[in-house]
Amino acid sequence: MRTRKFGDAGQAFPIYITVVAGLLFLAFAYLAVGQAAATRNGAQTAADAAALAAAQDKRDQLTGRWLDNLLNPDVWEDILEGEVDGLEPSCWRAQQLADENDAHVVGGGCEPEWDPLGYEVEVKTNDPVGDSIVPGTEDTYATARARAVIEPRCSFQPPDEDNGKNEDLPQLNCGDENWDLDPDDLSDLPGPDDLFDVHLAD
Repeated sequence: MRTRKFGDAGQAFPIYITVVAGLLFLAFAYLAVGQAAATRNGAQTAADAAALAAAQDKRDQLTGRWLDNLLNPDVWEDILEGEVDGLEPSCWRAQQLADENDAHVVGGGCEPEWDPLGYEVEVKTNDPVGDSIVPGTEDTYATARARAVIEPRCSFQPPDEDNGKNEDLPQLNCGDENWDLDPDDLSDLPGPDDLFDVHLAD
């Protein structure tokens, strides 16, 4: 009986080692998946921040251009639609925010010519996934893409040149708020968040 008992224990030991090795392998595999997911999430965060930053910079420039042309409502619509020449490039803000999130902008820039109110940004992480049980992860970097859009929030009725009120500014309707602009008192004006909404898009 004693001999058999020790014999059974000896046979069970290799099985125990195999099971432990399998569990360790699974643990390292899950760790590798977690590393990859964390790197991918970091890339997406950087892409989202970069796209939003570029769009917000352009929104602020459009607001400045609107303020410069406040007494010329004939050009308001073009400004609100982003159809403005001479603005400074905003992609530097995308790169800045990507840098702050340990990534960098890749591809052909971040401002599609076909969309004056949209920025599509692709980023790549500065650091790879790192060493893991999965071969090749030490040289694998994550990339992600995000698109941010600027949407005008305001509408107005263009002034009627024949109604004898050419000097009046049209009422600006921005969401639930109306702005009655007085050319003689321009102390209360809508800000960038009132004029435009900036958000991520699919």
